[in-house]
Amino acid sequence: MLKKIVLSSALLVSSLFSGDINIAVAANVSYAIDDLKKEFNKLYPNTNVKVTLGSSGKLTAQIKNGAPYDLFMAANMKYPQALYKEDLAVTRPLVYAQGSLAYLSKKALDFSKGIALVKDKSFRKIAIANPKTAPYGTASVEAMKNAKVYEKIKNKLIYAESISQTVTYALTAADVGFIAKSSLFSDKMSKYKQGVNWYSVDTKLYTPINQGIVLLKKAQSNSEASAFYSFILSKKAKKIFEEFGYLVP
Repeated sequence: MLKKIVLSSALLVSSLFSGDINIAVAANVSYAIDDLKKEFNKLYPNTNVKVTLGSSGKLTAQIKNGAPYDLFMAANMKYPQALYKEDLAVTRPLVYAQGSLAYLSKKALDFSKGIALVKDKSFRKIAIANPKTAPYGTASVEAMKNAKVYEKIKNKLIYAESISQTVTYALTAADVGFIAKSSLFSDKMSKYKQGVNWYSVDTKLYTPINQGIVLLKKAQSNSEASAFYSFILSKKAKKIFEEFGYLVP
């Protein structure tokens, strides 16, 4: 009898969590999101998590214009805070991970120079994410300004729409790029070596990138969206974020 009750309870939970949820995700999380979804689906196997990737600024604009997202994982706190103030989010923004910057190049570079390496006269193009819409782009500009190199190289900057596109630019169209460190932990990036092709940007040069999550108004009665929200703030999710180079609160 007890086994039947347990089985019935399990089936009930499974049936309750058996739909789709739509989440808007900052591009820098694209490398970790598949692992996060897999871990979540171990708990809720019948929930289909649909992901839309993009820059935090553009995703915020979509949400303000009525895009049907249930949850927003931003690249900083600015955008989810704005949504909360405008009553478009039903939870206060919380930090789910802290991102950091790295330099990346397809060729070997002398990283002992630190950020001064961008002043290399042979460099013709330096890739960063668009600072108007991507927090990692804002952090890149801040780092260069604090290091007093921005004015000397600003005419060499090329802007990507998102931090993931910046990785592509760094490896194809530019001599070096400022990217999210998390992107270096995907399998396809394993051939690029630390100290040869990439290196961390000194964290003292830019404001820590606190990445924020909110449950959106559309999902205020959606138990599956609430479950995913809770999962992203859980120890299991934090372990995955750490594996992809993030710091966790």
